[in-house]
Amino acid sequence: MRVVDLIRKKRDGGQLTHEEIAFLVNGYTQGRIADYQMSAFLMAVFFRGMSAAETVSLTHEMIHSGIVVDLSELPGRKIDKHSTGGVGDKTSLILAPLAAAAGVWVPMVSGRGLGHTGGTLDKLESIPGFRVGLTLDEYKHVLKTTGLVLIGATKEIAPADKKIYALRDVTATVESIPLITASILSKKVAEGIDGLVMDVKFGNGAFMKSFEQARQLAQSLASVGRGLGLDVRVLLTDMSQPLGQAVGNALEVIECIEVLKGRGPADLKQLSVELAAHMVVLGQKAASLDEARRLMKQQISNGAGLEKLRAVIAAQGGDPLVVDDYARMPQAAYRAEVVASVDGFVADINAETIGLAAMQLGAGRELIDSLIDPAVGIVLHKKVGDQVQVGQPLATIYYNAAEKMEQARRMVIEAYSYSDAPPAPRPLVAETF
Repeated sequence: MRVVDLIRKKRDGGQLTHEEIAFLVNGYTQGRIADYQMSAFLMAVFFRGMSAAETVSLTHEMIHSGIVVDLSELPGRKIDKHSTGGVGDKTSLILAPLAAAAGVWVPMVSGRGLGHTGGTLDKLESIPGFRVGLTLDEYKHVLKTTGLVLIGATKEIAPADKKIYALRDVTATVESIPLITASILSKKVAEGIDGLVMDVKFGNGAFMKSFEQARQLAQSLASVGRGLGLDVRVLLTDMSQPLGQAVGNALEVIECIEVLKGRGPADLKQLSVELAAHMVVLGQKAASLDEARRLMKQQISNGAGLEKLRAVIAAQGGDPLVVDDYARMPQAAYRAEVVASVDGFVADINAETIGLAAMQLGAGRELIDSLIDPAVGIVLHKKVGDQVQVGQPLATIYYNAAEKMEQARRMVIEAYSYSDAPPAPRPLVAETF
């Protein structure tokens, strides 16, 4: 078997066998196949695509390129959640403790933010002392003792994905649905889970801007996940405005705690409860989605979700007192109000522009090695459909570097558009697969 023949076969629209895909993945992971050859293969996939069977084979080989964690000693089903990311997307910090409080094992491996979208690990690391870099033994111990664990990817899990993604990033082959599908699912299945709830976002604040692109990815994730024997639910959700009100790491953690206290923004609570309910059904702790939704709301009202968050913060080295005292979280030195210049209704908030404004302040990464300022960010006071009057606050900017504030303020103003009447409401969840 020769690499050049497999590149040619895919270039010409052929379908590779499982053995041929295994040859490519294992050869590249182990250093027997050169970067330039794998780059050519990835570009062929980008233009020619992959069948569902090919994508299942690719994902399977990426899963087994490293350790597949064995969690069979824990009785019951292990369920995780994945989001394709967006501005203010912080549901993991709410739904993981809610599902765990209902008795579902939640081993969650998350990522960092890049560009205008935030990362769960960056939010968690804004909690003083919180450790996301656990060993696999520590990962299992925290999961066993608290019912959930929140970590970053380890070098032992799906090393093929890490190597292939680094190549995709520099060869303009990131935006390929089969390659995205294999990347997401390989890391998740290798965690040792039985089921996965996925939140695929569409809109200007999402990775997939168009509804149709996002729908194709959702269908691919559902099909390939089930082809791997995973119990899967995929929700297609709107990211045309920021989720919740807070954008910025410490600010978003505080907002999550507020939701677990029964307060917080309605859209964030709604989506978190919905995703958690699907996790609870997959975890066989409720017989129906309606029962699971009631159970999740109960875990908020009785404080069980909040206590589960407190427990995992302590178990992973963080300061659990932040749950009661937000002053223990990183604090920005300055704040500035952005006010409305017209009367009317908020017709649209460009989520990407808000995300880029927060990144300008230091809340996000322009480059993979950019430093994050956990304290800075933006809190929106007006969302789509809200009525505004001249001089009313639209948002508060939290900042540490004065020279960055003015550009961020202009971007927030630019992100808002208005109408004379309230716009028709948009559903948060567009479709479920």
